[in-house]
Amino acid sequence: MQGRSNLALCFHGRGEEMMKKILVVLSLMVLLTLPIQVLADCADLKNYTHWTIESEHTIIFYMGNKPLASLNIPYCEFLPSSSIRLLKSYVCDSDNIVIDGKECSILDIEVMY
Repeated sequence: MQGRSNLALCFHGRGEEMMKKILVVLSLMVLLTLPIQVLADCADLKNYTHWTIESEHTIIFYMGNKPLASLNIPYCEFLPSSSIRLLKSYVCDSDNIVIDGKECSILDIEVMY
């Protein structure tokens, strides 16, 4: 009987070691993925007054004469006469925007304020 309880304690101790290792690995995984989420730029465009076309796929949003953000929208065409509608006022990389009635994906945002 004594041998079995020592054996159980031995496995129990190894189980705790294994759990600690698993927790360390999970913690490292979380810490390594956090910068990816932090690197995603977001901009609050609720107070924008107008926008201009900077290049073929880039729009700059302004509040008065102050630039707020530059949005790179590679898969949609737009003109100075285009209708642009935000789906939400706080936009981030990979969010969508409506240009001339078509939903377009924002590739990236450069915050300018």
